[in-house]
Amino acid sequence: MRAIAFTVFLLSLALFAASFLGAWHGVGDSLAVFRHWWAVAAGVSSLVLLRGPMRLAAAGLLAVFVSAAPIMAGWFETFDPAAGKYSFYQKNLLFEGSRPDAILADIRATNPDFVALEEVSPFNKAIFDALAATYPARQLCPAGSSGGVAILSRHPPVPGTATCLGNNGLAAVRVVTPDGPVWAVALHLKWPFPRNQSRQVKLMVPELRALDGPVVLAGDFNMVPWSHTMRQIERATGSTRAGAVHFTFHHLDIPLFLPIDHILVPSGQGQLETRPLLGSDHKGLLLRFNL
Repeated sequence: MRAIAFTVFLLSLALFAASFLGAWHGVGDSLAVFRHWWAVAAGVSSLVLLRGPMRLAAAGLLAVFVSAAPIMAGWFETFDPAAGKYSFYQKNLLFEGSRPDAILADIRATNPDFVALEEVSPFNKAIFDALAATYPARQLCPAGSSGGVAILSRHPPVPGTATCLGNNGLAAVRVVTPDGPVWAVALHLKWPFPRNQSRQVKLMVPELRALDGPVVLAGDFNMVPWSHTMRQIERATGSTRAGAVHFTFHHLDIPLFLPIDHILVPSGQGQLETRPLLGSDHKGLLLRFNL
C-alpha cells in the first residue's frame, strides 16, 4: 500500500510541478487545467505517508494549498454590485445545441453594457441580429469551424475601430462610455496542447497590445485563471481577471467541470455571477464593475 501511495505521490507531484511550466511549453498550461486534481492526488497519497517521510507528506499538503489558493481568493473579495456602473455578459452559445430564445431573453433580462458571444453560428446568429437595436457597437468575426466570436456594446462606437484578427477568434470595437473611450473585446481560444492555443495567443498578443487605452475583455479562454495564457492576455491588455472562480464549462457527456470562461477589466475588481446553461455546455457570466 505504501509503495503504491509513494508512486502516486511522486507522479502527481511531478505533474503538479510541470503545470507551472506553461511559459516554456504549451503542455504546461494543459497540465495546469487539472492542477487541482494533481494536487488532490498528491495530498491524499501523502496522508498514507504521514507516518513515514514527513517532508514528502508536507510537500503533498502544500501542493493542495497552492492549488486551492487561486480558487479561494475570490471568496474573500468584497464588491457592492449595486455600486457597479457597468456590466459585462459573457456566453459561449454552443455551435448547434443551445436554446437561442432563452439566451436572448437572459441577455435582455440582465441588460448588460457589453456582451461577448462565442460559437456564433447560423443556428444561433439570431441572438446577435436581435440585439442590433440595443447595441449599436457590434462586431462579428469568424473563428474557425466552431463558429464566430462577437462583441456588442450599448455605448456608441468610435467609427472605424471595429476589427477582427483574421480567423483567429478575436473581435474588438472601441466605444465611448461616460468615463471615456474603452476597447471592448471578445475572444475564443482553442484548446491547449496538443491543440494550437499557444500559437493563437502568440498571434493575438501584439494585436491586443496595440489597443490604445483601457480594455474590457471577455471570452471562452479554454484555459484556467492560473495559467500562463491568462497572464499573457492580462499583460497585453493591461486588464485583470475579475471575480471569483466559477466552473463554467459542463461537459455534456461526462462529469467534467472547468473554470475556463473569464472577464477582464482594468481594475480587476467586480461582482461576478453565473447565468444558466440554457442548452449550452457553458454557463454564462455577468460581471458588474467600475472603470
